[in-house]
Amino acid sequence: METHENLLGGPPPTLLPDNTEAREMLEAGAKAADVAARFPTYSAAWAALADDFFTAGHAVTSYAFARTGYHRGLDQLRRAGWKGHGPIPWEHEPNKGFLRCLNALARAAQAIGEKDEAERCAQFLRDSSATAAEELAGSR
Repeated sequence: METHENLLGGPPPTLLPDNTEAREMLEAGAKAADVAARFPTYSAAWAALADDFFTAGHAVTSYAFARTGYHRGLDQLRRAGWKGHGPIPWEHEPNKGFLRCLNALARAAQAIGEKDEAERCAQFLRDSSATAAEELAGSR
């Protein structure tokens, strides 16, 4: 991925490290629950669980899975140097799990009537990656 110098003086993009083994397990068709159990810090597994349960009509369970992946992702972002704001590029594959959890959290919060949380998460997603917000807009 190409990164360009930020001429506005904001923080640089945060790029999470890849978890090759977890990613390959999901890509090979392993159950998301098995991947999350083996790699509990892997946000993409939590995002998949949140999506699956939301699609099945279980918004509260989806919310719980999304919240778990969101918090695990925040921990990783901080370890990668993120200071609470700045770009988290969708184009960097390892960032997608966190961004998907953030979107799933907004969606589930909306579904259970937690409007303030839904709006906060949707804004956080837009602020982190306009591309992610655009790509994931159809899944809300």
